[in-house]
Amino acid sequence: MPRDVFVSHASEDHALAEQVCALLEQRGLKCWIAPRDVGAGAEWDEAILDAIERSRAYLLILSAHANRSSFVKNELNRAFSVKKPIVTFRIEDVLPGRSLELYLARHHWTDAFPPPLEPRVDQLASSLTRLLNPVADGEVNAPSVSVIPVPKPAHITALVSRIAGLARRRVSMAAFAIAVVGMIAFAVPALNHLRETPPPEMRTEINTPATDQPAMFALSPDGRQIAFVASGDGASRLWLRSLATTTAQPLPGTDGATYPFWSPDGRSVAFFAGGALKRLDLSGAAPQTLAPAAAGRGGTWSADGVILFAPNNGANPLMRVGASGGAVVAATTLGPQQLLHIHPQFLPDGRRFLFYVTGNQDTAGIYVGALDGGAPTRLTLAESPGAYLASGWLLWVRSGTLVAQRLDLDKAVLTGEPVTLADGVASDTSTWRNAVSVAATGLLAYRTGGSSRQLTWFDRSGTARGTVGDADSSLFQPRVSPDGRRVVVYRTVQGNRDLWLLDGARTTRFTFDPANDDRPIWSPDGTRIVFRSYRSGRGDLYQKLANGTGVEERLVGSDRILTPSSWSPDGRFLMYQTDDPQTAADLWVVPMTGEPTPSVFLQTPFRETYAAFSPDGRWVAYHSNESGRNEVYVRPFVVPGATDNTAVGQLQVSTAGGITPMWAPGGKELYYLNPAGDMMAAPITVTGTALQPGAPVKLFPSRIMGGGVDRQLGRQYDVAPDGRFLINTEVDGGDAAPITLLMNWNPQAKPQ
Repeated sequence: MPRDVFVSHASEDHALAEQVCALLEQRGLKCWIAPRDVGAGAEWDEAILDAIERSRAYLLILSAHANRSSFVKNELNRAFSVKKPIVTFRIEDVLPGRSLELYLARHHWTDAFPPPLEPRVDQLASSLTRLLNPVADGEVNAPSVSVIPVPKPAHITALVSRIAGLARRRVSMAAFAIAVVGMIAFAVPALNHLRETPPPEMRTEINTPATDQPAMFALSPDGRQIAFVASGDGASRLWLRSLATTTAQPLPGTDGATYPFWSPDGRSVAFFAGGALKRLDLSGAAPQTLAPAAAGRGGTWSADGVILFAPNNGANPLMRVGASGGAVVAATTLGPQQLLHIHPQFLPDGRRFLFYVTGNQDTAGIYVGALDGGAPTRLTLAESPGAYLASGWLLWVRSGTLVAQRLDLDKAVLTGEPVTLADGVASDTSTWRNAVSVAATGLLAYRTGGSSRQLTWFDRSGTARGTVGDADSSLFQPRVSPDGRRVVVYRTVQGNRDLWLLDGARTTRFTFDPANDDRPIWSPDGTRIVFRSYRSGRGDLYQKLANGTGVEERLVGSDRILTPSSWSPDGRFLMYQTDDPQTAADLWVVPMTGEPTPSVFLQTPFRETYAAFSPDGRWVAYHSNESGRNEVYVRPFVVPGATDNTAVGQLQVSTAGGITPMWAPGGKELYYLNPAGDMMAAPITVTGTALQPGAPVKLFPSRIMGGGVDRQLGRQYDVAPDGRFLINTEVDGGDAAPITLLMNWNPQAKPQ
């Protein structure tokens, strides 16, 4: 749609440019400004060039940033070439830099410096109105614009004076043309040189409050704000910082938030918390629940109001929902040997999107999909998700190095060779998340380092009592053997997830299959280890002798992901959980003697997870989101088939949120984590057939990996027979490295 004025500005001046635009529109002048007026699915460059041609005048918001902006220079060049009236509105005490001044030999000046702004915009509106609506037919010498005098650079003034002087002397048209052509010929090489000189690449750092999730941050589409997950003053939540300020503020109602992503207009942030996908409008409203999402793994929001998201860590495709909620439908289909579809990102057309697939060497990697349901295309095998930069590059992290490669979107293929942007970039191997975010303006953010983890012994006062093994960023789910002498963990080495045994100073690999193996638990006598493996399906249960000999035996197979959680003290039953699209997560048991036929232990519309048998085998503790947030519960263990376990009463143990319960060795206490990640203890009294939990008390801050939020990573602590806690701790204590902002990245720039 044609507009009166195209508003050109540097991205750093966007807030003020929008204010100028709004004031002009209040005065009857229609403006075109990016990104507001870039149509859904439109290519930015084409939209901007078309808008300049269709607008009646070109308004340059002049500042030091504009002088350095290659985008402003290109827009000004376009306006100059199509002979648009150019009006310069100065917002700082600067003159046009050399990259702009040659375009401004023929233009109009108004001035917004010094403040206040509004009366200056009144003068600007008056000037534009006169320019766009000449006074009367025949009054060709009437001034077309009111100008507030601003000194022009001397050589521009001289150029204009020479042209005007030639006209006044009424030389022949041929001579006049020759003179002008000569001066333009002199200027063109300079203009070409300026076009070939991009602004310098710059990097700066911003600090955030303490966080145990350094990879969870997102730039707004216009590159003016950043949302990130941090604890700071207690519980982990979302924080918001404008890049024009030096401070950040926590966002109310976002406790436990993970994986933030923005609306296209930058006015809302979506995130996952409390088993749901939520939306927070920054105008001040309370968060709105959009869809169930037990433990989301990323999302993206299109200009057409479509949200794609990964609902959990189970075998699920990407799901689709409207930005205001509504029906949730599948947007992708899991292919053979594909485990998860996660971390989507819409591409500029709003129809296609990037996403990441976990699986084996033949299926894992970065894919391009489409909302029309066509078969997705794998772009590259990768260890982590990709991000698309609007200039046509695919970014991803490879062995800690942030690399970029040209992406031909029409053909869905990578071209050329990868180039390096940064080394030591953080990534979270547990959730396949990179510490990288991009804005539609081309601004890039990344974080280096990442957290390392250390298995550490603590007593109940929170005093550290030694460590197990070396620090490692890929350690997960420590489990202490029944005799307290060994620890089994799973960790990732060279891209493959396996079980490892730690025995004093000795560390040995326990599983060797090329598929991922994880989530180990010991048998009560310490002779066997049960674990989950993806070697034959979505995540089946296997067991292996703890001494490493013998054949690995498959116990339970399924087309869903199974997670072992506890073994009854008498060795008769194994408790595990499974994800169900209809009933969320449920608890099942399988006999470990006789016929291994699984049976449901507890199945409700809610998530029941991470069950633990009591030391006497009579009770089962677990956490559930039945109340709207995760709480710890206990119910009697009834042998499957004897009765309906949903009819058996349960008792709530935690009082203000809790996850991943574990019994004290004597069964007199039940431990769990509160939402702040503190280790809690609730006294347990059993009288006959009745159990009575007491008031929970805080033991100590745990510094545990994942904090007190259920991110479907399993229980990251265990309790030894002597009562000590073995905790998978964050070594850096949450003091993550600053986020680096990379501006004007251009690998094709010529050396200066």
